[in-house]
Amino acid sequence: MDEFINVVTKKYADFSGRAPRREYWMYMLWYVILIVALAIVFGVNGAALMRDGSGFGLGNAVIGLVSLALILPSLAVAVRRLHDTGRSGWWWLISFIPFGSIVLLVFMVLESQPGDNLYGPNPKGVDAPGYTSPSPAV
Repeated sequence: MDEFINVVTKKYADFSGRAPRREYWMYMLWYVILIVALAIVFGVNGAALMRDGSGFGLGNAVIGLVSLALILPSLAVAVRRLHDTGRSGWWWLISFIPFGSIVLLVFMVLESQPGDNLYGPNPKGVDAPGYTSPSPAV
């Protein structure tokens, strides 16, 4: 839950840098749990309170507003995850073509690019084999 709150509050619209797999997948896990919990709460309440089914509109509106509020951090963490694999954030647009979401899923599952890359240092602190970090100037 810590990473979800961190991504939503501190890195809300931060598209720079890198996000390790754990940060991305923990964010997605809590996002799905939140949406499912809201659907269950409003589904049960809507069915119990409104026998004609009109109570489901409020639940859909709340879930829609929550999803809308979380679009920016979801996109930001996805872009940072792509940066971690050494790809541009523009690769996210591949999800709009047929089977592009499968390619994007594979990118999100891949191991971090070792060492520093164009988007910053490795967030896990792991260097590439044979990589020696520059010694600090004295």
